Amino acid sequence: MNRDTIIGFILIAAILIGYSIWMTPSKEEMAERQRKIDSVNVVRQQHKLLDSIRMAAEATQKMNQVSEIETDQVVANTPVEYQVLKDKFGAFASSSVGNDTIYEVGNDLFTLSFTAKGGFVENAVLKNYRSYDSSALQLFDPATVGFDLSFFAQNRIINTRSFYFKPYLNGQPLDNIIPQVAENDSLVFSMRLFADLPDGSTDPDRYIEYEYIIGDSEYLLGFNLNLVGMDKIVALNTNFMSIDFVIDQLQHEKSIDRFNGSTIYFKHLMDDVDYLSETKDDEESIKTRLRWISFKERFFTVTLIAGNYFENAVLKTLTKTDASHPKYLKTLQASIDLPFSLEAKQTIPMSLYFGPNSFKELKAYNLDLERQIPLGWGFFLLAWINIYIVIPVFNFLGSYGWNYGIVILVLTLLLKIILFPIAYKTYHSSAKMRVLKPEIDEITAKFPKPEDAMKKQQAVMQLYKRAGANPMSGCIPMLLQMPILIAMFRFFPSSIELRQQPFLWADDLSSFDSIVNLPFNIPFYGDHVSLFTLLMTISTIFYTYLNNQMMGAQATQLPGMKTMMYLMPIMFLGLFNNYASGLSYYYLLANLITFGQMYIFRLAINEDKLRAQIEINKKKPVKKSGFQKRLEEAARKRGYKP
Repeated sequence: MNRDTIIGFILIAAILIGYSIWMTPSKEEMAERQRKIDSVNVVRQQHKLLDSIRMAAEATQKMNQVSEIETDQVVANTPVEYQVLKDKFGAFASSSVGNDTIYEVGNDLFTLSFTAKGGFVENAVLKNYRSYDSSALQLFDPATVGFDLSFFAQNRIINTRSFYFKPYLNGQPLDNIIPQVAENDSLVFSMRLFADLPDGSTDPDRYIEYEYIIGDSEYLLGFNLNLVGMDKIVALNTNFMSIDFVIDQLQHEKSIDRFNGSTIYFKHLMDDVDYLSETKDDEESIKTRLRWISFKERFFTVTLIAGNYFENAVLKTLTKTDASHPKYLKTLQASIDLPFSLEAKQTIPMSLYFGPNSFKELKAYNLDLERQIPLGWGFFLLAWINIYIVIPVFNFLGSYGWNYGIVILVLTLLLKIILFPIAYKTYHSSAKMRVLKPEIDEITAKFPKPEDAMKKQQAVMQLYKRAGANPMSGCIPMLLQMPILIAMFRFFPSSIELRQQPFLWADDLSSFDSIVNLPFNIPFYGDHVSLFTLLMTISTIFYTYLNNQMMGAQATQLPGMKTMMYLMPIMFLGLFNNYASGLSYYYLLANLITFGQMYIFRLAINEDKLRAQIEINKKKPVKKSGFQKRLEEAARKRGYKP
């Protein structure tokens, strides 16, 4: 080993030692790191505890299902029979047997059916809406809905859906009266789960109460969880109760919207609204606090809203393969925790919404519930166009009682009038390009070689400058119209006002307007022919042809773009065939009105006079713009003379 090698090893060792000393954390950093590790360990232990509780709840539920037949046979007429129930259900033994009576409560908007077993809503029927087959609109399958409040009590998991609740109306026991909300009034309907006294009778001072406050002409109802005397029953170390909520959604529309499908929406307590996938089964575990959780379908929703907040939510959407209901659509599940404290009396406030996804209705609650309606929230400009322009005008026109086909026609005319100056500017720019096309062709012929591309570009720009023409003046107005076109694409399919509204041959402007049902399915197209979509496609192809004729010189610069412009309407034919016919109808009207505008512009703009004006502009002295100067400077650096 020579001297250089030894020196090298010494240097490497010195570097390693110095690096290790430099990277060694200080005492303060070590303490901070340990604190973070301890915090993480605490969180992990909490999560493990929550998982253990949920696993224990699932195990208890399965055990209950296995022995359900046996315990249902038991009637607490004797001490021995009561003891069998008490061993299984603890303080709620007497409430484990009973009759599953259904109680209907309603107002002028819905009818809710409450079941004695579980104490929750078994069925929700909206009175002002019908399903696509004209049957009553049930928001979910009554046979599979589940709402379960679970907690630890007396060394066992208590699941409230296993017990029979007793009905109360305005604080008094309800006998056989079917309550109905009177006009301009409200009522308080409650379902109470009582604990037992030592002799097996119910204890009137210890109960769990689901309190429903139902008003007239309101889709939103108050839902309070009242816990009375539970501090003597619930385990001392309990600081939360768990809610498991599951429904099987039913299909209410003739077509399923791929951009506005069934899923779970949720709002973070101090943040934005989010949602699970609308096109596939999805699951998400959320550790932050939530304000509300919504089981949303295309036009209707079931929403559970916290008075304060929910914690530790596990949300899941899935599609069953063995669903028994013929209209089964999707299964939505939510498991959440409610903060709880050991008090003699405690109320956990919540709310329930059973109703339509109407922007006006949801917006009124000031809870961001309207964010479930896809109006283009991802890009603020689209949402603003829909919220502040389209929806107010659409609702104003609809208030006259007109057919919604006429409403769409008037709305389209108003939008076209607003965009008329932009359309005129676009046509005027295209006319200039047509007038200059012969001269641009001469420039192209003068510089045919690829290496002369810069010279050709300079010559074309000089021609535009001398003629007073701007090639971008035709593109910018078109770009300004794009947000409105995209906003309409989001608005019409999500507008519940168009639901089941007929016009001409279409029986539902929110769904496809089939005129021919095919005996087979065409990939990407479907098994039917939608006439509005077909007419819209034909008109778009014709518009593309006319537009290419108008573009003049600009069209020759991008020959590949022509083919793409003709292919896009064909692609839209497949996309829109299963989409809302109201949208296809709107685009058809927009194209037809555009044809009329083009005819008016052709009469108003004399191209001979425009050519003469361009010749006059060419004779005027031209001041070079900053862009032109930079272009010439770039040319000089490349060795070209401007």
